[in-house]
Amino acid sequence: MSNEETCTDDALEVGLHLDETMADSSSCFHCRKDLGGKRFVRHEGKLVCVDCHNKYCANSCAQCFRPISVDSKELGHKGRYWHEDCFRCAKCYTPLAKERFGTKDDTIMCLTCCSREDAPRCHGCYKIIPAGIESVKYKGNLWHEECFTCCSCRGPIGSQSFISKDKDIYCSSCYDKKFTKNCVSCNKAITSGGVNYQDQPWHGDCFVCSGCAEPLAGSSFTNHEDQLFCVNCYKNRVAKKCSGCNNAITGFGKGVNVVRFEDSSWHEYCFNCKGCSVNLPQKGFVLKGRDIFCTECGNKE
Repeated sequence: MSNEETCTDDALEVGLHLDETMADSSSCFHCRKDLGGKRFVRHEGKLVCVDCHNKYCANSCAQCFRPISVDSKELGHKGRYWHEDCFRCAKCYTPLAKERFGTKDDTIMCLTCCSREDAPRCHGCYKIIPAGIESVKYKGNLWHEECFTCCSCRGPIGSQSFISKDKDIYCSSCYDKKFTKNCVSCNKAITSGGVNYQDQPWHGDCFVCSGCAEPLAGSSFTNHEDQLFCVNCYKNRVAKKCSGCNNAITGFGKGVNVVRFEDSSWHEYCFNCKGCSVNLPQKGFVLKGRDIFCTECGNKE
């Protein structure tokens, strides 16, 4: 925006000089007609009759593009010319011949329209944000406070936290509903971190042992009847006892393989003949009471 300028007769160039002196025997430079007793114009040092001046020499108005005749008042500014009535604000059409004005990109405007052109515009409604009005600035853009809203619920963000995704802005509540997963334990949104187990999301704080409530992420655990247990709680609360060693059968480590017969269970390494101690998985055996025997020892007893 240029500095303000005063558009008055003194400030603007006056582009024609009508000579009321009656010429004696001179002729028009263009049509060669005698100028004796006629009005004429001196143009670039040459005498020109009024008709030829209007036809060949007159400046064209920057607004209406018609010639500015000898009998019209001509206003000029920085090499351009206007009829007095054509010198108006390009935005509101206010006459500026005797008013203060400004220019922007060679466009003539009144000072009110100039200030509007320079004022920032809201990224939401694209209307002007006047000076002194509360606004929101985010990523180099400005909004009226009432225009800075959630793209989903259209509620004003105000002082709430918000989340930007691509070019859209969401309040936290709408973002959670649209994009975040809910924990299978508490059914609340998982906003950060979390644990995935059997293709289901959990909060880290919800992924805990059903017995002692200790976190299970990064440790050994087992699932029993849709409940999660750490190794110790599974041993002490859930696991069956081995009929051989009477210790818990957890399915972990060395005891991963289990032998089951009727209502009894054994660690695979405990499923041994009571007589000769031979390991009996994949072999024939005889059960007497709570004791097992290989077929040879069983026949001896």
